[in-house]
Amino acid sequence: MINKAKFEIGSIVKHKYFDFRGVIFDVDPEFNNTEEWYQSIPSQVRPRKDQPFYHLLAEAPSQPSYVAYVSQQNLLPDNSEDPLSHPLIEEMFKGIKNGKYVTRSKHN
Repeated sequence: MINKAKFEIGSIVKHKYFDFRGVIFDVDPEFNNTEEWYQSIPSQVRPRKDQPFYHLLAEAPSQPSYVAYVSQQNLLPDNSEDPLSHPLIEEMFKGIKNGKYVTRSKHN
């Protein structure tokens, strides 16, 4: 069981097997989606449920902006330093600092 989140909100990540990248905007300590969604993942890349899962504002060459739900084991840090162009980024984040998006909050 992996129970410690490796990435944090604002981290820029890429998928290990599929051609997309994104910024994390929420983290579930373990799988928290439908069984139907889980079974739709090809079995050869289907992750374990007992690990953090991340909600991403994602983009791919074939799909400019969408929300993805990805397990920790299928994510890698994205060190490309290219900004993301997802339309919701400006709503949730106020910019990039030290390679991470900074969240908008009333305390900042």
